[in-house]
Amino acid sequence: MNVPSMIVDLAIMLLTAGLINIIFKKIRLPLILGYIFAGFLISPYFPLFFDVKSTHSIEVWSEIGVIVLLFYIGLEFDLHKLAKIGGSAVITAAVIMTGVTAIGFILGLALGMTRINSIFIGVMISISSTAIIQKCFVELNRTSQKYTKLVMGTLIVEDVISIFMLIILPAISVSKSIAGEKLFINLALMVCYLIIWLLLGIYLLPTFLNKVIDLLTDEMLVVLSLGFCFGMAILANYLGFSSELGAFVAGSLLAGTLHVDRIERVTTNIKDMFGAIFFLSVGMMVDPHVIVEHWTTIIPITIVAVLAKLVFATVGMLLSGQSLNTSIKSGFSLAPIGEFSFIIATMGISIGVMDAYLYPVIVTASVITILITPYLIDNSERFSHYLERHLPKAWIRKLKQYTSNQQIDEDSDNEWSEHVRNYFHRLIIYGVIMLVTVIAGERLLYPTIAGILQGSMGNNTAKVITCIVIYVVMALFLRPMLNFHSTTFTALWLKQKSNHLPLIMLIIFKVAIIIAIAMMPIHNFYGVHRLFLLVIALFILFFLGKTDFMAASYLRLETRFLNNLNEKTINNEQRAGHKMDWLDEDIDIISFIAPENADFIGKSLHQLQWGKRYNIYVVKIRHKGKHLILPDGRVSIHPDDKVYVIGDRRSIESFYYVIGMKPERALRTLKEFMESGYPDANNALACCVLKVHGNEPFVNQPLKGSNIRSHWHCVVLGIQKRGMTVVMPDPNMVIKRNDLIWVMGSNNNIGRLVGDCVMTNSHH
Repeated sequence: MNVPSMIVDLAIMLLTAGLINIIFKKIRLPLILGYIFAGFLISPYFPLFFDVKSTHSIEVWSEIGVIVLLFYIGLEFDLHKLAKIGGSAVITAAVIMTGVTAIGFILGLALGMTRINSIFIGVMISISSTAIIQKCFVELNRTSQKYTKLVMGTLIVEDVISIFMLIILPAISVSKSIAGEKLFINLALMVCYLIIWLLLGIYLLPTFLNKVIDLLTDEMLVVLSLGFCFGMAILANYLGFSSELGAFVAGSLLAGTLHVDRIERVTTNIKDMFGAIFFLSVGMMVDPHVIVEHWTTIIPITIVAVLAKLVFATVGMLLSGQSLNTSIKSGFSLAPIGEFSFIIATMGISIGVMDAYLYPVIVTASVITILITPYLIDNSERFSHYLERHLPKAWIRKLKQYTSNQQIDEDSDNEWSEHVRNYFHRLIIYGVIMLVTVIAGERLLYPTIAGILQGSMGNNTAKVITCIVIYVVMALFLRPMLNFHSTTFTALWLKQKSNHLPLIMLIIFKVAIIIAIAMMPIHNFYGVHRLFLLVIALFILFFLGKTDFMAASYLRLETRFLNNLNEKTINNEQRAGHKMDWLDEDIDIISFIAPENADFIGKSLHQLQWGKRYNIYVVKIRHKGKHLILPDGRVSIHPDDKVYVIGDRRSIESFYYVIGMKPERALRTLKEFMESGYPDANNALACCVLKVHGNEPFVNQPLKGSNIRSHWHCVVLGIQKRGMTVVMPDPNMVIKRNDLIWVMGSNNNIGRLVGDCVMTNSHH
C-alpha cells in the first residue's frame, strides 16, 4: 500500500520544522524564522535535503494553514477592542498604511514593476508583524512602557486595515477589465454583504452557542468551531470575498461570545500546528535563484520598508499628540514586515494578478527586517536623545507645546461630533440592511416564488409578494433609522438657530436615501413610469414604520442583538461583582417654580408633549398645597406650581432651554434626591427595583400596555435585560421574565405594586 504523497510531504515538513526549531530556540531566534528556514531547506528549490516535490501539496497545506491562522487571529480579535483603542493608534496606523503604501507604490514603479505589482508591494511593506514585535518587547523587557501599548494598539488597527485589503485588492487587481463605476458598485456591494454577515452572525451565533454549549464536549467543540471556520471561508469565497476573510470573520464572531476562552483552549494545538505549516509553506515557496537574481530589488524594498515605517510611524504618533521620544521609539518598533504580507502575497499569486517572483522577494525582505528589529528597538532611545540634542530648539519647543495640548486620549467629543458619528452609524447599518433586503428580494426571493407559481400571472404575483416582503422588512428598521428625537439632535436644535439648517439637511439626506432604496424594487419590477406605485409604497412604508407592532418587533431584535454583542463584557462585569449604578450617573431630577409669563402656563402635559419630544418625565406637580404624583396628560401647569422633572443629564440640560430657565443649583442625581429625605412621607416620591419572575400580570407586555401606569400609578425609569440597562426605555419595549425594572411612584403606590407582585408569584 502506497502512502499518499501529501502524507509523506507532511511528515517531512513537521520533522524538519521540529528539529530546526530546537536549534533556533537554543540560539534565541524567533520560531517564525525557524519555520521559514525549515521550509526553505525542504523546498523543491534546495535539493541537498529531503524535499517536498509536489507544488500542489505546498499550495494545499498553505491554504489550510492560512485559513486556520486567520481564524485564530480572529478569535483574539474581539470587536470591542476597536472601541478601546486610543486615537493615537488609529491615527498612526492610518498614516503608516497610507504613507508607506504610497512610497512602496512609487518604489515599485521606479524598479520597473507593473502598477498592480507596485500596489501589492506598497501594501505588503506597510504591514508590521504583531508576533515578532510582541516577542521583541518581551525579550527586551519593554512591555510595561507606554509606547509599547501604543504600538500594540497600532498593530490591531493595521490588522483591521489588512483584512479590508483582502476585500479591496482582488477588486482593484481585476479593474483592468471592469469599468471604474462598476468596480465601485461591486466594492460597495461586497462591503454591504460583509456588514450584513457580521450583523447576522452577532444576532444568531451567541444565541445558538448558549443553547447547545452544555451538550458539547471539547471534541465536539473543536469539530464545530473548525467546521464554522471552513464553512465561513467557503461562503466568503462564494460571495466574492477571499476565504481568508471568511476565516477571520468566523473567529471574530466567536471572540465576542462567552465561550471564546474554551474555544481557544481546545483549538490552540491545532492553531500551532497549522500556523507552523503555513510558515513552512512560506519558506518552501522561496526560490534562492530568484533571490540572487533580484537582490537589487530586495535591498531597496527592505531599506524603504524600514525607513518609511520609521518616518510615517513617528509622524503619525506626533500628529496624535505623543511626545517626540515616544513617537521615535514607536517608529523604530514597527520595522518587521508582517505575517499578513505573506497572506496577501499568497492571495495575489493565487488569483493570478501578482508576479510569482515577488513572493521570495517579500519573504527575504521580511526576514531581514525581523533580524534587525531587536537592534532597532534597543537603540531607539539613543537615537531619540540624539535628535532632541541636535534639532533646532524652536522645533523642540513647538513639538512640546503641540503634544501637551493635543493628546488624543484627553479629547472629549462635542455634541456635533457625537451626533454626526451616531447619525452615520445608523445610516450605514440600517441603510445597508434595507439595501441588501432589496437585493436579496430581487435576486433570491422573486425567482424562487416565480419558479413555484410559474406563468405570467405567477410572475406578477411574485413581484407583488416580493415587494410586500421588502417593504415590511424596511419598515421594521425605518423608525430607528430616522430617530429625529435623539438627545444630541434635541440639544443641538435648542442651543442655536444656526444648527437648524444643517440638522434639517441631514434629515433630508437620510430621507432621500430611504426613498432611493424604496424606489429600487418599483423601478426594477414595474418601470420608472409607475410613480404612483412608489407613492403608495412610501405611504405604506412610513405607515408600517410608525406602528407599535413594528416598534416592539424592532426593540426585541435590538435587545437580543445588543445582549449578544455585549454578553462577554456583561458576564465579566457580573463575575467581578460589578453593580449597576446607573441611577447615580444617568438619571437626574430637577424642580422649578413655574413663572407667570412662561409659554407652557395653562397648557396640559398632553399638549406640551415634553416626554415624547425631550425624553423627560414630569413626576410631580405641587399646586396650591396639593401634590400630584405622576400627573396624567390632562393636568395643566399653573403659575407658582412646583414641577419635578427627571431624565438623563443631557435631556435635562436641553429641557432648561425649552422652558427658558437656568438651573438655580447643581443638578442632583435621583439617588441623591431620594437620600435627601422628605418630611411628608405620604406625598414623597419613592423608587424601587423589581425582579420580574414571569407570573406578574405585566410580563410579556410592552410598557405602554402593561398597566403599571394606569393601575398602580407608577412609571418605569429603566429596564435591565441580562445585564444590559436601558434608561428611560421606549414605551414599546416588552417586559420579559428575569428583567429588572426600576419603578417610581408614591410610597403607597410603590408598596401596592410590590405587594401585588409578591402575592402573584407566591400563588405560583
